[in-house]
This record gives sequence, C-alpha cells and structure tokens, in this order.
Amino acid sequence: MIMGSIRPRTPAVKLFYSDIFVLPLPAGHRFPMEKYSRLRAVLAESGEFSAADFHLPEPADDATLARAHDPDYIRRVAAGRLSEREQKAIGFPWSAAMVERSRRSAGATLGACRAALADGVAANLAGGTHHAHRDRGEGFCVFNDAAVAARALQAEGRVRRVLVVDCDVHQGNGTATILAGDDSIYTFSIHGARNFPFAKAESDLDIELPDGCGDCAYLARLDWGLGTAFDSARPDFVIYLAGADPYRDDRFGRLALTFAGLAERDRRVLERCRQHGLPVALAMAGGYARQIDDTVRIHAATIQIAKGIMEPSRSPARFTP
Repeated sequence: MIMGSIRPRTPAVKLFYSDIFVLPLPAGHRFPMEKYSRLRAVLAESGEFSAADFHLPEPADDATLARAHDPDYIRRVAAGRLSEREQKAIGFPWSAAMVERSRRSAGATLGACRAALADGVAANLAGGTHHAHRDRGEGFCVFNDAAVAARALQAEGRVRRVLVVDCDVHQGNGTATILAGDDSIYTFSIHGARNFPFAKAESDLDIELPDGCGDCAYLARLDWGLGTAFDSARPDFVIYLAGADPYRDDRFGRLALTFAGLAERDRRVLERCRQHGLPVALAMAGGYARQIDDTVRIHAATIQIAKGIMEPSRSPARFTP
C-alpha cells in the first residue's frame, strides 16, 4: 500500500529556502553561492507562487543527522575540528555559517519531504548534497540531505521504501556509500562517466554517459533507468536531485543537454512519479553554468514543471529533438 500519494487539491508547491545563510567564501571561489537567492527571487517574481509558498526550514539536529552520518563527524563539523585536508575535500573553509547553512539545507530537504507527503510535491531550493559520506564531506557537500531525509521519514513511520533519483551530472557517491546494503532505499544515479568523482561508488543503479552526450541519447537512457528503478525500488516516496549541471554550457558538466532537454528530463521524472501515484520532493543539486542566469533559469524551470504536475493542463509540451 502506498503511504502517500499525489492527490487532487488546490495546486501548491511549498518551497524551502536557506539562502539567507551565506558562507563567507574567498573572492573568486568556484561555488556560485548567489544562485540560491537569485532562484528564490525569480520564482517570487514569476507570479506563480505566493509569499505563503516560501518556507524557512528548521536546522537538522544532531539526532536527525546521525541517522546518516557518524556522530563523531557531526561533532567535529559543529566544533570546527575538521582538518585542513577535510576542509579542502569539502571545498569550503570551516565557519559557523557553514555549519548553520549545512544544517538548514538538510532541514530544507526534510521539510520538503514532509510537505510532499501532504501536497504531492515540494522542493528544497538548494540541497542535493550527494557527495557527503557517512564520516566525511567532499565536493561542496557537508551533510547528505537526501540520505538524512529518507532515513528521517522512515524513522517517523511516514514511509517504508524510498527511491532517490539523482540526475546531477556527477555521481551521487556519498548517497551510494551511506545507503549501501539498505534495501529499503534505492539509489539511482545517471551521470557523466569521466566526471567527478573519478573513483565511483556503487549505487543500486548507475548509468554512465560519455562526454558530449546530448538530449536524445540522455533521455533514452533516462527512460530505461526510470523504468528499471521504479520496478526494482517499489517505492512509497521519491527524492529527486535535479542538477542543472548536465547543461551544455556548464563549467563542470561535460555533457551537452539543452534547456529543452533538461526540461524534458524533469517532466519525465516527475510524470513517472505522478503515474505511480507517488509524492516527490526535489532538491536542486549542482549547477555551474558560465552564465549564472542560465543555472537559475534551469532550476526555475524545474520548479515550474513540478508545479505543473499538480496542474496537468499546464504541463510543458512534449520534447521534439
């Protein structure tokens, strides 16, 4: 029996944001921190969302984080006792703001999951920190929000089985290692074969794509992967990491998807959830386009398509290559 489902009601998508918690990064840092506040502004100005749709999440506490992370790692992050090597692997210098933002980002995905159980769809306007492992962080990821949220939903008795669909261009290696051997949470990652992390972990299902893979090849492989993942996972709930970085002008992407191809990717994932009657929570994951407005445009389209699954007549047109 499905424990939650997308059901008819007044269309609403709760959006959880944590962009007011900003890391003090050195000048020229590669991480586009401002994309989060720009995304919220674009959505607020779109006319499709009211002020009541935007929610500031609670921070994930130690007990919640410990369902996916080693307690000693959590304590060392909180106390600022990460080594220089550990900070370098994460890519952020330690600060109290880093800790707060990381807790809030995990809390935002958990908040979106709880809201999706009630409304069918909800989103974290950040998150997707899939490179965080049980006892370490890397790749701009401190705590693994998808693993934390999935385990929290199960502990609260809200769901039994969860499917994580990870469409970031980089493999969700931390999610894979944290959840390895857990048959109740199925991990599916579709990503660039030659991209970071260069030593891949093993998800329940991995699809590796060659450099330069464009829309049509990507979507064909995605369709196969979604069919396999949904059949194998038999989920009650879906967490979707909708990375903007497969985009053809992403600095770290190496794939060649267009705006239209990325929108079609989102539509196929979300419509698959709707077809199965499953609630879905979204996290934005990566996005490093040379023009930051391109990343914001891709993330905003993802949210608008998610809203569209609540209003089937507004779903975007079918993809035409």
